[in-house]
Amino acid sequence: MTDEQNNQKKTNQFTIMKDDPIDGHPGYSGGGGAFSLENMSPVIVDPNEDRVFVDMGAMHARSEVEKRIKFVADKEEVPNGKPYWIVWVTVEQSEVGPYYHGVAACFLEVDREARRGYKILAEHVNRMDKSLKGRIILEHMDDHSKALLRDFLKDFNEQYWELASDELKEVLA
Repeated sequence: MTDEQNNQKKTNQFTIMKDDPIDGHPGYSGGGGAFSLENMSPVIVDPNEDRVFVDMGAMHARSEVEKRIKFVADKEEVPNGKPYWIVWVTVEQSEVGPYYHGVAACFLEVDREARRGYKILAEHVNRMDKSLKGRIILEHMDDHSKALLRDFLKDFNEQYWELASDELKEVLA
C-alpha cells in the first residue's frame, strides 16, 4: 500500500456508530416505522483501481462514482461501463461490542466519458433494507471485489470484523 493510499484510508470517515443501536428496534426509529440510517455507511468497491472507500454521498445517489452520470436500467446502453459495487454496511452493538451486522452489495456500471451508467434503483433500496435487517448479500460479487471488501472491513476495525457473523467471514473468505 502506498503512502497516498494509507493517508486516504485514514481520512475516510466511517460514521456508522452515531447513536446507540440498542435503543429501540435495530434499524428503526421509535415512531411510525421510520428508518434510521445512522448505523449504516455506503462503501464503494472499485475493482478497476483496487480501491475501497466510504462515500456518504451514496446515501442520496451522489457518491463520487454517481455524480454527473445519467443512470439507465438497460445495461446495453452502457457498453463501455466499468464495474463498481456499492456495499451497504450496517453496524450493530452486541453485549460484547459493535460488529458488522448487515452487509449487502449492489452492482453498477459507469462510463465516465459518455456520462452514462447502469444501475437498478430498486435493488439499491432493497439491499439497504436487507443490510439494516442484518442480511449478508455478497454472493454475486466477483472474487477480486470480495477480497478488496474483506481487507477493507478487517483493516477498518478488527473488532467489528472479529465479532461479525461466521456467514460474513465465509462469504468473504
